[in-house]
Amino acid sequence: QVQLVESGGGLVQPGGSLRLSCASSGSIASITVMGWYRQAPGKERDLVALITSVGITQYVEPVKGRFTISRDNAKKTVYLQMNSLKPADTAVYYCRFMGAGIDTWGKGTLVTVSS
Repeated sequence: QVQLVESGGGLVQPGGSLRLSCASSGSIASITVMGWYRQAPGKERDLVALITSVGITQYVEPVKGRFTISRDNAKKTVYLQMNSLKPADTAVYYCRFMGAGIDTWGKGTLVTVSS
């Protein structure tokens, strides 16, 4: 069974950078899509970025040009590099792995962008 653990969140000033990581405890052989989502206080959980098993990426408009999603299959890990962070990026960030019969979420990591 796949279990996911996120890390890398924290407090950062506007304009700063963070890199989030999400590691799987199990095999990712059947995982086709890895994604990052976020949930700001009082709001719905929304998609941030996706990456497929062949490296195709997709980003929501507010993060295009600032965030980069990548994956390391050998480490069973997906990353989210976040640059030029804004207060509006403050949220709990969740990773999600999807594949044949699998749809698993991590427990989230808090990112706070504030001066």
